[in-house]
Amino acid sequence: MRVRYIGATTDQVNWGGNDDPRGLLREGDVYVVAKRDVHSWHTKIELAEFSGKRFNDASFEYVEESGAAGTQEA
Repeated sequence: MRVRYIGATTDQVNWGGNDDPRGLLREGDVYVVAKRDVHSWHTKIELAEFSGKRFNDASFEYVEESGAAGTQEA
């Protein structure tokens, strides 16, 4: 599963004690999701490229896997 980073607000970072992706990730870049932790009000994801860091998935959009029709990447 892959996601594209779309930016983060302070509220998104603070909700549930997530790590801050600002300064680590670049908007528009695509990353590989290593782990998803689904909670009742939010979902945290860990990226393969940043092991041990957990981010609010509201800061990302999910992208189709490679080879899928209509897939576009930045």
